[in-house]
Order: sequence, then C-alpha cells, then structure tokens
Amino acid sequence: MNILVTGGAGYIGSHACKALAEAGYTPIAYDNLVCGHSWAIKWGPFEEGDIADRARLKEVITKYQPAAVMHFAAYAYVGESVQDPGKYYRNNVAGTLTLLEVIRDSGIDKFIFSSTCATYGIPESVPIREDHPQQPINPYGASKLMIERMLQDFDVAHGLRSISLRYFNAVGADSDGDIGEAHDPETHLIPLMLDAATGKRTAVTVFGDDYHTPDGTCIRDYIHVSDLADAHILALKALEDGAKTTAYNLGNGHGFSVKEVIKTAERVTGKVVPLEIGQRRLGDPSRLVGDSTRIRRKLGWNPRYAELQLMIASAWHWHVSAKKCSEYVWRHE
Repeated sequence: MNILVTGGAGYIGSHACKALAEAGYTPIAYDNLVCGHSWAIKWGPFEEGDIADRARLKEVITKYQPAAVMHFAAYAYVGESVQDPGKYYRNNVAGTLTLLEVIRDSGIDKFIFSSTCATYGIPESVPIREDHPQQPINPYGASKLMIERMLQDFDVAHGLRSISLRYFNAVGADSDGDIGEAHDPETHLIPLMLDAATGKRTAVTVFGDDYHTPDGTCIRDYIHVSDLADAHILALKALEDGAKTTAYNLGNGHGFSVKEVIKTAERVTGKVVPLEIGQRRLGDPSRLVGDSTRIRRKLGWNPRYAELQLMIASAWHWHVSAKKCSEYVWRHE
C-alpha cells in the first residue's frame, strides 16, 4: 500500500518513511528539498515537487495511487514566522489548501497531519490537554491551527478523515544511525548543545535563567522522533479502521529544564557543554508540558524512548557518526 509523505526528506518525515516501510507500507517521499535532504530518502521512491504545485501533485498521485497522505511539508521556525508571516501563510496554509484540493479530487480519504503544540499559545494550565484553548501567539502556530480547521471542514464537505498530531519538542535520531537531525540554520537545543560540546560552536545560549522554575530555566516536554513516527503509523491504522477526524497530543507528559538537558548531555557525552545566559525570548512560557493520555488510551501509543538520556544518546550517536559537508550532504564514516 502506497502512502504519500509530503516533506518525506525532512527530519520527522524521513523517520516516518522508515516506520512506514517497517510496517509494510511503501512511502512515497514528496519534497522540494528546500529544507529536506536527499540522503534521508532511503525507504521508497522519491518525487521532487512543491505542495503548491497542483499539476505536479496530480501527476505523482496519479502515478502511485496512494491510499493515504502524511503531511509534514511546512516551514517551522517560530522566529522567522514573526519576521516573515507571509512566507508561512503562503506555504503552510495556501500550499496545504492546494494539497487538500488535489487529494479531494483524487478520492483519497485518509490524512495524517503534522501539527504542533504551538497552536495552544501560552498555556493556561499544565500539562496541556487536547481541549485546552488554541490561541497561538505566532504565525507558525496560527498557520498550523488554520490547517486543523481546514481539515475539519474538508471532512464535513468531502469526507476526508484526518488525525492531527500536535507535537511537543521532537528530539533524537534513528537508533540505527541511518538518519538524524540536520537543519540550516539550526535552532533546536540538543543539536546546538552537542555542537558546543564538540567545539563546533563556542557555547549554547540559554534564553533566560530567571523563570519561576526550580533552576530558573524553561521547562519543555521532549519526545523522541522515532516515537513520533510510531504514532503516525498508529494514526494511519486507526483511519484504516474507520476512525473519525480528531487530534492528539504527542509528548512525554513531563518536562525537563534547559539546565537539566545540558547536564544530561554532559553525562552522555563525557564533555563539558559551555553555555552563556541570554535574554528571555518574547512569548516564551516557563513551562510547556503535554498530556498525551488520550492517544495512549485510544491508540495504544507507548513511547519507547521516554528517558531523556536515551533521547540525547541517540542524538549524540548520530552527531558523532555523521559528517557535515559544505553542501549539507552527510555521509557515514
């Protein structure tokens, strides 16, 4: 059974492709390679294209006749979305609308969406449940929330059933070392921290140490990328069994402070992670922790890499076993 994976050459999309292949599906990676990497496409055919390209989407869907779509293709830098909101609304919202219209016309009725906890905005209560008000505070979160609304409307109008998965902080790398995290620019804490540990950058910046938390630094919920991929397989199987349109949180249900993450990384790597204290970032809440009880109960999702040390160890294994070249092509040594 073919599954179209938009953004299949990206960080989470490529891990989902591997999980699909291991579950007996054939992932069709569809990616424009603006943020994705050709080296991450290993488990099925690759078709280069943009989600805004209606003709190209029709061509690929006609060729492979996918039974469902997993949608990861999006811009995902919060700060950039504030500086250039048009880029995010044009790609994330308008591009997804084009994708949904092509899917509608093709008769596909199953869709899994890569959403985000950024749709909640500043939490009114922690841990955050799915029924928490969705009040995003940046264009990135707003673009994802708009897509969730479009999916509800496309279900009512066209019978396109979907499951939206609201991630918290995706981390780690494939346990076999086949694929891992590589962004340009890199903004995520753990790869930045590992770069600092290996001397690739002078220090990692901690944005504020005066929050109302035990050690003064922000607390976040981290979830291993392979556990995210597993959740997508469960969501696909649920839709195959007739599940209705809904949304689930994907997190571990407890958080770790920035300083806790750094200390754990130092234990894993055996190296000092130099840090510097910067100013708070506008809109950064002190705690972001998700309640994933619903997907555990409904779909039987159970993270395999719930311990922070395991998450960082997998990232470290990828970090030291892969070499970054000038054109952002990585090779295993």
